Amino acid sequence: QVIIEENLAAPGVDVGSLTGGDAQALNDFRPETIAPMAGLTAEMTGGDPVEFLKNLARSFAASRPSIAIGGGSAGASSNGLFNLEAIYALNFLVGSVGEEGGVKFNPGSPWDDVPSTSKVGGLEDWSRITEQIRSGETKLLLLHGTDPIHGLPDSLQLRDAIIQADDLMVISFSPFLDDTSALADLILPDRVSLEDWGDDITEPGPGYQMIGFQQPVVNPLGDLDPLSFPDVLLTVAQELGKESQLPWANFKSMLREGSDALFELNRGSIEASSAEEFWNNLLKRGGWWDEQATGPKSVQAPAGLLKTIAGKASSPDFSGIGMGADSFYLVPFSHNTLLDGYNGHLPWLQAAPDPLSTVTWQTWVELNDRTAEQLDVKEGDILRIESSKDSIRAVVYPTPAAPPDVISVPFGQGRQYGSDYATDRPGKESSNVMDILETTRVKDTGSLAWAGTRVRVSKTGESVSISKLEGDVRAVEIGLTPAEDIIKTIAPENA
Repeated sequence: QVIIEENLAAPGVDVGSLTGGDAQALNDFRPETIAPMAGLTAEMTGGDPVEFLKNLARSFAASRPSIAIGGGSAGASSNGLFNLEAIYALNFLVGSVGEEGGVKFNPGSPWDDVPSTSKVGGLEDWSRITEQIRSGETKLLLLHGTDPIHGLPDSLQLRDAIIQADDLMVISFSPFLDDTSALADLILPDRVSLEDWGDDITEPGPGYQMIGFQQPVVNPLGDLDPLSFPDVLLTVAQELGKESQLPWANFKSMLREGSDALFELNRGSIEASSAEEFWNNLLKRGGWWDEQATGPKSVQAPAGLLKTIAGKASSPDFSGIGMGADSFYLVPFSHNTLLDGYNGHLPWLQAAPDPLSTVTWQTWVELNDRTAEQLDVKEGDILRIESSKDSIRAVVYPTPAAPPDVISVPFGQGRQYGSDYATDRPGKESSNVMDILETTRVKDTGSLAWAGTRVRVSKTGESVSISKLEGDVRAVEIGLTPAEDIIKTIAPENA
């Protein structure tokens, strides 16, 4: 709104087209309106919050190329799609779409029968699958590279649906025991990535066609020499007489066919006089790319884009506990090494410290210093965190970086089955935040609004020592004036 009102858009940008000719289209988003909605205060911004937002807009428009990138919790509330559309539309205003250092679009796949982008399932899909299991419509469930019992909200009740299904056959290809494979009728352990072949079209890509290839670098450890998941599917196809649909003898043969197709293109990063030489060079380099095969150089914004996005504006919906004095917004975040728990069985990743708190091995809850004082808790105290679905326990980690009305808990811990490294700790030290998430969905996408839950916290009267590297030293405010000076510290003016 500020960029348009103060005529700060990049030269050549047709603002009239973006707003659909309506100069007042974004007036509902004036800084005077948005600053209090965003919770900005004079203390936080080092002055007038309205002027802070205006200066932020001016700086963003003046620095070229500027780029706006959305993600994380901004897209994980019920209005997440609107948030992300609004964020990325900023790039059209400052002329960074298709420009070097800005937003570059990726081309299609070099293979005719392989898409360049993958299909991603959301909570809506898993709700449908759960209902099909519960109704008996689904008879066979194949699980590869996923642990949905641990990685989906417990309120979905997928575990109960699988346990109660009489005619359901569950086959897991997990190479390590996890919460879902513990329910399987048959486990066919897949090879891990270092033991297997593979290929991948990078997503997001660098703006030109690129494909990565991997080859085994170690033999499978132990007496069991498992077939990889693709080889299992190909073997089953042969047993069922379906060779016409899956004609390859094994996974390596399929990859070799893809290599031969790239050789026939006669372009890109690998030069070879024969398909065999191309294949060998491909494996040496770990992939193929063609910097000349780029995506579209420019993309025209649809007429009235900003007006259309503005019409979708809505406040986020929050489920769970109400707005009482003891309730907070819950913002989960991905663990830096365990991710969503996929790596929880690996001790060296359990022991890798969080970059900010340096906590290891535990589920912790980050809350503001002042909030901790109000709750009369200190580092190491155990809090009960409760939604309308369930409750978990986590170790308190006070930090000045947390907003006063927000608590944050990492994903990744709280597995019930697996190695001792993932499970052999008291429940009060390791919980799964997915257990308390509400099944709120992002409007128009059906994905899980994992930042859309409000919770209540209460003291348990228990306390433990936090496993961390920083000892008695902790993150503290160091005398910088807020907002602007912190930004200058990160990006000095003379840089």
